Amino acid sequence: MTNSPQFIDNLTTNAIPRVRQGESGRHRLLNTHYDTYLLAVVGLLCAIGLLMVYSASIDASFLATEDRSTTYFFRRQLFPNLFVGIIALYIFARIDYRVWRRLSILFMFAIMASLVLVLGVGDDRLEARRALISGSYQPGEAAKLVVVMYMAAWLASKRHRIRDVTYGILPFSIMIGTVSILIILQPDISTAASILATALTMFFLAGASWAQISMVTIGGFAASYFIATQFDYARNRIEGHLAAIENLTLANNHVQAAIVAFLDGGLFGVGLGEGRQKYVIPFPHTDSVFAVIGEELGLIGCSVVIALYIAFVYRGFTVARKAPDAYGALLAAGVTIWLVYDALLNIAVMVALVPPTGVALPFISFGGSSLVSALAGVGLILSVSRVASRYTPEELEALAEVDMTIPIRPKQLDLERALASKPAKREDMVRPAKRRRHHSGERPSRSTLVPTSDFSEVLEATEEQSEQAEIANTVEPTTPETEPTSQEQNDHHDEDSNLGGRDRRGRISRISCR
Repeated sequence: MTNSPQFIDNLTTNAIPRVRQGESGRHRLLNTHYDTYLLAVVGLLCAIGLLMVYSASIDASFLATEDRSTTYFFRRQLFPNLFVGIIALYIFARIDYRVWRRLSILFMFAIMASLVLVLGVGDDRLEARRALISGSYQPGEAAKLVVVMYMAAWLASKRHRIRDVTYGILPFSIMIGTVSILIILQPDISTAASILATALTMFFLAGASWAQISMVTIGGFAASYFIATQFDYARNRIEGHLAAIENLTLANNHVQAAIVAFLDGGLFGVGLGEGRQKYVIPFPHTDSVFAVIGEELGLIGCSVVIALYIAFVYRGFTVARKAPDAYGALLAAGVTIWLVYDALLNIAVMVALVPPTGVALPFISFGGSSLVSALAGVGLILSVSRVASRYTPEELEALAEVDMTIPIRPKQLDLERALASKPAKREDMVRPAKRRRHHSGERPSRSTLVPTSDFSEVLEATEEQSEQAEIANTVEPTTPETEPTSQEQNDHHDEDSNLGGRDRRGRISRISCR
């Protein structure tokens, strides 16, 4: 019954207008149907982050304040970093996520301008130029969030043509390649790799073919080889990592100190604040905070953190699966993929699986730009879950079948859009008459918004008018076969897209809207 045309008819003519019109302004303000499990997981990760930043930054606070404070970095992480991040999470969660679809291209150009600006007037720190405003704003961290928002909007609009070269891999390579090059020039290879991996995964989920994925992957490996041979610091890190694979004592001091921290921690750790390797490990409160967790909380503490990230992935993909449209599904999946990639890369560096990089551990490492961007991304996921909570599972499944984009404002369906979701028989009755009015010189009237209760009467009246127009009009109508109907376009989309369509068998059908 769920897949029958009659069910979709009832949904598009009754259920959706009911959902949109039934919500008064007061009800929408009080609607707080967020994914509370996701919110709880993120809250626990942030709480662990505050504890570990406090413990890991004691020595760093002494050095930064000339022995006047042991809580300098903890207080900065609490305010303004976490405070601003919570505000960003609330704003992005309360605003309908579909608003950002229109603004994503503006955000993309703004972040590219910031990346160009930081190369010219950015702050020089540790032989890199990555920050603005005295180191308080890193455009590379914000670029991760903006790229996810832009890719979700772009892929959702080009889904049925994503496998065409001119609409798929070519603009994808130009846009993502430009952002990655600007970040590599800072230099910040790890952030560029995170952005490229996230965008490539979203590209795959949206419907890219294996040939396109292979081409981008080969291009990424070629770029990595070029970077490894042209940038001295990258080459030194790779050579040091390869040497450490054969003999761990040949690894650099950063890796050796992290391994010693894990060995000292054992199963239960030495106790919070009792670790000693944090006085040796470079950047213990930022890039190396997971090693401090391993020493002070032991294997149990590391397992808890990893379990929380696994729970975050599960909840993020659950929200993506229940999203009411393709944009929401790609947005929630993209944010989840970005944050879990960063977490995996940071942990892999600490256990000496990959060469050292500067990627922060999401929600835990000290850093304003990374924490605010991550919490804003979580706000987007919560916004998708809030919008999806307005619909029943049957309505969400029907929405996915007709692939309908839901307007942001709670207004009734346009007559033309409602007719487009009808069976092909009824659509063929209306479209030729519409074309005949165009050929006869009559200006076609705009679709009229009608009450839900009178919707069936308007449809019957439209059918009668189309039958009368067939008799009265002498102009030969254009056959519907000359231009694919909306339903045919959706069928073509369902065959090609990895989002899954009518039969929900696509690659992202497990994490997309059902």
